[in-house]
Formats: sequence, structure tokens, C-alpha cells
Amino acid sequence: MDPSRHANGLPPAPNYARSNEPLSPRRDPYFEADRNTISSYDESIASPDSFQSAQSWGAGYGQHPPHRNWTSPAAGYDPYLSAASNVLGMTPPPGQGQQYPPSHGSYNHNPQYHQFANSQVSLGSNHSGSHPASSSYHTPSVASFPTNSRATLPPISDTASEIEPRPSLARGESVLPSSVKSKAVDLTTPPYTKQYIDSYRQRIKGDPDPEAHFLYAKYLIDAARKIRTSSKDQRSAKKYSELLIGEALKVVRRLATQGDAYAEAQFFLANCYGTGALGLQVDHDRAYHLYLQAAKQNHAAASYRVAVCNEIGAGTRKEPPRAAAFYRKAASLGDTAAMYKLGMILLQGLLGEAKNPREAVGWLRRAAEQADEENPHALHELALLHEMPNSGLVPHDPLQAKNLYTQAAHLGYTQSQYKLGQCYEYGTLTCPVDPRRSIAWYTKAAEKGDPEAELALSGWYLTGSEGVLKQSDNEAYLWARRAANKGLSKAEYAVGYYAEVGIGINQDVEFAKRWYMRAAAQGNKRAMNRLTEMKRMGNKRMNIARPTRQQAKDECVIC
Repeated sequence: MDPSRHANGLPPAPNYARSNEPLSPRRDPYFEADRNTISSYDESIASPDSFQSAQSWGAGYGQHPPHRNWTSPAAGYDPYLSAASNVLGMTPPPGQGQQYPPSHGSYNHNPQYHQFANSQVSLGSNHSGSHPASSSYHTPSVASFPTNSRATLPPISDTASEIEPRPSLARGESVLPSSVKSKAVDLTTPPYTKQYIDSYRQRIKGDPDPEAHFLYAKYLIDAARKIRTSSKDQRSAKKYSELLIGEALKVVRRLATQGDAYAEAQFFLANCYGTGALGLQVDHDRAYHLYLQAAKQNHAAASYRVAVCNEIGAGTRKEPPRAAAFYRKAASLGDTAAMYKLGMILLQGLLGEAKNPREAVGWLRRAAEQADEENPHALHELALLHEMPNSGLVPHDPLQAKNLYTQAAHLGYTQSQYKLGQCYEYGTLTCPVDPRRSIAWYTKAAEKGDPEAELALSGWYLTGSEGVLKQSDNEAYLWARRAANKGLSKAEYAVGYYAEVGIGINQDVEFAKRWYMRAAAQGNKRAMNRLTEMKRMGNKRMNIARPTRQQAKDECVIC
């Protein structure tokens, strides 16, 4: 956005499509199951209260390890052995039937058992022990129990010959049995299929949240565009996409006009009427009305649009004081473009407002803090103030000016890019003379159509730069012609000069005169003087030598 192209030096309204389209997060059952089923193997043996949960945990796996025989204890029923049998997939000892638990007070006098139990970490039934994924076998933990209910547990050997290891799981690997390899799901991009659209439509019907319905409408618009561009059957795709667009507009209209109107939907619908999007006829009156309704709900961007409409008379009559008031409201609500506009209004005394330079600088600084690719203007304006020796508003600081120009240039602001090209060409604002950087910044600005940068590139091609840019008469003429076609008087004079001398084009005095006259009509004094000289010389052809790089700078041959 270029403020120089607006009637009063301020930028036009930003792109209507300024709002992002956040996608509602969704949970993938595949990954949920993966997280829920991966448990620690250290919970193999737990307290008697968790025997049932241990059974269900063990049953969640597709298959059990091979059965192994335990040495039968002297006691009858052993809860430790029962739990180990259920979890590890081992059968009870031969000949062991189902019996009642032993009476309280039984105690295992085997010292080897206590040595083993004391060496283990005691875990509650609701905690998981961690283990490295690369480990091939993990020793089961023994939970602590009340002393009055101890039972006998034979020593467990941790050798591979006694218990075969479970295969280790790689990180992120699911333990659910599956015969089909599933493709990873991209949660950031919803699918655009008829089945998904139908299911989305059913899910959204009972949702009372207006934001959810608004996101659904925006999804339908995206789906219509995607289907239209990717389908092989264009006829049916066009018909289906038109149905989706119609449904989306119906949802947005309902949100914007019925009940407690949703401000974001009002703003979106106003944009559609303002630009003629989604097949709507351009209707500035409706757009202004919707902007105004959203602004009453303190919608920052809508307040900015109301200000623009009142400034230029779109959908309403021109009311500069009302425009200034809505710029102030939008700026107070945090709109970056409005902060910049209000700063420029107060700095230059526009829209009937009295000049207030100090307040203006404050708004420009706030806008610069929030600068982005859509709103880099405040950075450039603050740099201009720092570059001025006696502005009286900010300290004269060439280095700060250069830094601000650089920030704006990296955000894509063409005026700052052109300014940096000048700085590195002439060595100003603490920049060294650097043809490579100068040409690079000029090129960035010229590629975006900046006529000043195009003419500057013409000058570099006219003389070339050793080791950086090869001299080319043809490129010099073409870049100057591009700038001249945009009405830049300096470029029009340069084209006349090239035609008169024969640089990049066959020498043609009459053609040169036409371009000189176009430049003179815009008040270019060099073109006027050249026409006077050519009239005095009559039909005599002057031999004008090609300029050197220094002459092009000092005598401003093409500027």
C-alpha cells in the first residue's frame, strides 16, 4: 500500500481480505488411541485393589508372551502369582485350583524374596514408571502392601531364558493391532470432500457458537474453490461449488443480520459487497451500512473502513470530521493502519484537524511497533523524521533513520527499498558506497513497479558496474521506457535523451522531441531547455557524447 497514490498522501484501505481464517483444531482418534494404549511395563504387578485393572491392561494387547511355569509356592492361594499370571499371560501352576486367600498374618520367610522386593521401586497402582524405548526387557516392579496381608512370591529370574522380552516400541509407534498402514493426517488442512462437508454440516447444526458457524461458512467457500480447481468434471464441479457458495452466503447473512449480529460476519459480508466477491454485485451502500453496524460493536477494522468511506465518499457522503473521528476510534481499538492514518492526519493537519505533531509522532510510533507487510508505512515516516536535521519532533539520527528504512524495506515497502538503493549508491545515512547493495535494493523496488527505482536501474545499466553489473544499452533504454510509460517526467526526459543519442534504440531526433515535449508538459526544466536548444540548432544534428558514471551522477543526465 503506497500512501503517495492516495489523493491526500494517505494509504487507501487495505486489502478487503484482511482477516485470517483460523481452522478449528480436531482430535485424531488414531493418535488418541496411540497415547492411551502405550503404558509402562513397570505396572505389571500392583496392589490387590488394582488386580482387575491389571487384567484389563494386559488384555488390551493383541497377543500374550509364551506361557511359562512357575514353581508352586507352599501356600494355597497366592494373589501375587494370580496377578502375574493374568498380566504376563502365564498359566497357574499345575494342579493348582481356585482357592480362597490365606488368612492374615502369613509371612514369607524366604530372604531372597525380601532382597528382591527391597531392590525394586515401589509404585502406586495409578503411576507409570518410565523406561527407555531401546530397552529390550524391563524388570517388573513390586508394589508395597500392608504388612498384615503379605503373601508369598517366588523369586523372579530376569534372564532371557526365563521370560522372553517384549519387542520395544519406537517413539510414536502405535501398539494397536492394525493390518492397514494409515497415512498421517494433516490437522492444519481439512479435507475438501463431499463426505466431509456433509458430516461437518451435521455437526454444526446443534452448535450455538456463531464463530463456529462463521468458520463453517468460510470452510465452504474454500471447499468450493478447491473443488472447482481440482475436479476433472468441471461441469458438475461448477454446479456443486455454486451450491456451496450459496450455502456459505446464507450462513453469513444470517449471522450478520439476525438476532445478536456477529461483527466478524458483518465485516466479511461488507467486504464482499465492497469488492463484488462471491458473485455479489458491488454495492457500496450496503457495504458501508454493514461496516457501520460492525463498528458499533467496536470492530477495529470495520471502524477503519467506516473512516475511509467517510473520507472518500464511498457508500455515504464525504464527511472529513466524521472520518477523523472513526480513524481515532479504530486507532484506539488497535488497528495499525488507523494508527498510521491518524498520525499523518495530525502531523499534516488533514481532514480539518488541527496540527498536533507530538501526538502524531506518538501514533506513528505505536503503528511502527505493530508494523507488518500490510502496514509498514509508519516505519518509513519515522525514518524521514529522524533524517531531518531540524524536525524538532525527534532527534536527528541518521543511523536510526537507516535502521527504520531497512525494517520497512524488509517488509516489502518499495519507497524504503528505493531509499536504501540511494543510500548505498551515494553513501548517505552511515551507509558505505556499495554498488552491489544499491543495485539489489533498486531491483527489489523496480520489480514491484516503482518508477523511480526503474529509472535508477536504467542509470546503472547505462554505465555498468565492474564486477557487479554488466553494461547494457538495451537494458538501460528498456528500464527508462518502463518508468516513462508510468508518467515519470524524469524518465520521459531520459527516453528522449536515449533516442537523441542513440542508446539502446536507433537515433531518432523526432522521436526524441516527442518525449522531451511530454516531459516539458509536466514542467521538466531540462526537457524545456533541450527543446529550446534543438529549435535554435534547426536541422543540425548535435554530437552528444555518451556520459560516464560520474557524469551521470554529477550532471544528472537521466534524472
